[in-house]
Amino acid sequence: MKLAPSLHRVGSDLVNSYLVEDVSGVTVIDAGMPGNYRDLRNELAAMGRSIDDVRAVILTHADTDHIGYAERLRREHGIPIRVHELDAARARGEDKSNGKAGPMKAMPLLGFLWYGMRHGALRTQHVAEAVTFRDGETLDLPGEPRVIHLPGHTAGSVAFHMAAVDALFVGDALSTRSVLTGVVGPQPAPFTLDPATALASLAELDNVTATWVLPGHGPPWNSGVAEALRRVREAAAS
Repeated sequence: MKLAPSLHRVGSDLVNSYLVEDVSGVTVIDAGMPGNYRDLRNELAAMGRSIDDVRAVILTHADTDHIGYAERLRREHGIPIRVHELDAARARGEDKSNGKAGPMKAMPLLGFLWYGMRHGALRTQHVAEAVTFRDGETLDLPGEPRVIHLPGHTAGSVAFHMAAVDALFVGDALSTRSVLTGVVGPQPAPFTLDPATALASLAELDNVTATWVLPGHGPPWNSGVAEALRRVREAAAS
């Protein structure tokens, strides 16, 4: 799905990954589930691109529903996978810690589980090799992503600010649709390891300006960072 010039989404409101392109190629932000690989190829084709144009996959964090087809791209095409240094062990499958799920409703939960089964969630391969980055780096990739460390959901959770496409990619630092309750709108994400730290970390985004706020789960948000943060904090307080 084309969201804006040079900015595309792969997947659905349940599980998202994103593509940013420029003249040098394509950056993939998160890698969804294994079955989203076909969606990736289809979206690249719609852009007039192919896997050969992908310069790297950058991960907002290394949960299994964000690394789905990353190892396949690395193994079959030599595409580098990049992740924050504190989530490298998680990407390799060495850190298996999980946060508490929180409130849930039967139908949304079953819908998420069914989506996962249909998209190969049980076949997810961890990343054999990854290149790490640190907070504050600007990566030499299409879109020039700037790394903003947002610990809490996982130790190495980050957002990527790409001014070139007026977008902030937030992974699970927040959600715009809970996969467990079906509630839509900016809110804290479930399965967070340290909810208090995750909420406090959002202060790192207070001075970021972008129209698009693009989460790992939920519909794209195009009403700006400030309003998204206000709603997340309001939801957390309630």
